[in-house]
Amino acid sequence: MTLRIAVDAMGGDHAPSHAVEGAVRAAREDGIHVVLVGREDAIKAELRRLNANDPLVDVVHAEDVVGMHEPAVLSLRRKKRSSIRIAANLVKAGEADAFVSAGNTGAIMANLKVTLGLLEGVSRPALAAVLPSVKAQSVWLDVGANVDTRPSHLVQFAIMGWLYSRRILGVENPRVGILSIGEEEGKGNETTREVIRRLRETTKEINLIGNVEGRDIFSGRADVIVCDGFIGNVTLKAIEAVTETVGVFLRQEIERNWRSRLGAMLMAGAFKRFKRRVSYEEFGGVPLLGMNAAAIICHGHSSPRAIQTAVRVARDYVENRVNDRIRTELARVAAAMDASSGEQP
Repeated sequence: MTLRIAVDAMGGDHAPSHAVEGAVRAAREDGIHVVLVGREDAIKAELRRLNANDPLVDVVHAEDVVGMHEPAVLSLRRKKRSSIRIAANLVKAGEADAFVSAGNTGAIMANLKVTLGLLEGVSRPALAAVLPSVKAQSVWLDVGANVDTRPSHLVQFAIMGWLYSRRILGVENPRVGILSIGEEEGKGNETTREVIRRLRETTKEINLIGNVEGRDIFSGRADVIVCDGFIGNVTLKAIEAVTETVGVFLRQEIERNWRSRLGAMLMAGAFKRFKRRVSYEEFGGVPLLGMNAAAIICHGHSSPRAIQTAVRVARDYVENRVNDRIRTELARVAAAMDASSGEQP
């Protein structure tokens, strides 16, 4: 049976053009059945521009559009026929197998929680970013879904990130680290120390390496890095700003004189390979782990290639039955926690 991926065509800074083009690429090049959700006239205009008449591309009309900076609560109350809500309803009804959007993150999370709910045993969903490291790729969560968390939530994040690393990234025995202020045993606050204690007592299968520091996000020391959404989001945005600033500095230096420009021409291939290695386009979107469905949230600036990659990620998520595995593992951990301390994660 062919999977169907619901794509919010009205989400993102360049909607609907980038969302539609990315979905069409996924259909043409990857053979993925996509359902474009949004204002039908706008979507069909983009399909005509792309000369796209593919049987693997469907269109479902949704008259409302949620703005990128619109409060999430207002979108829930006033825009029940939004492209986000209709796409989520398609997944809930079994008419689509996964959800992809580059739209308003807060509105997406609010609508998905109401429409699809959380997996059994999950207290909070987590946004899991996939990042390049000097060795391979790493999963970093939470990067923005939860500002305030308890140790039990971070335990769940660690389990979900570990499973995602294994099943989607193909890491045989992912190393899990808790982001802290020092790698030494006992460093960190009460929450991080408690998370490590609980993981060691209840999840023997997980390769827990203890504390990791901010410098380890890209070092390759850990395959899964766990923190709360406040720290994760602030750090992620700081990294994005540094990356952009380094690019500006580099362009300024290249334009400084003819020798620099000549050197840049000779290094053009290396620069292109470097850009591909660090570009979010290569990773598509961020899975919202813990939702009762496959949900991929993309960067608001997503290009067509990034949308295409996100659709692939959604397909792989479903085919690898990630949610079933999360549900099973959390149930086992809950039983172990209950047996050891009477407290469930």
